Amino acid sequence: MKQHNKQINGKDQKIKVERVQTGIRMEKRMVKVLKAMAEYHDISLGVLLERIVLHSFENKPVFSEESLEKVKAIKEVYGMDYGLEISRQWNDSEN
Repeated sequence: MKQHNKQINGKDQKIKVERVQTGIRMEKRMVKVLKAMAEYHDISLGVLLERIVLHSFENKPVFSEESLEKVKAIKEVYGMDYGLEISRQWNDSEN
């Protein structure tokens, strides 16, 4: 994942953003995989999630083939043995 800055007249322009703390709940093994991927890319978990969401909104892949291979390996380490197709079947007593 490459860092993208808005370019104006050939110069990088940093855009100031305001971040807020969230209290989201996510599946435990998924969080472990996400944290590992953030560490792999040397970014924070929050930045990784922002990039995943922004890429998703534009229907663009967020991970390179190399990163997808790393995801596959990390999922195996943490026992994340499910994919998108099963997520609608989850039952959480706090939903």
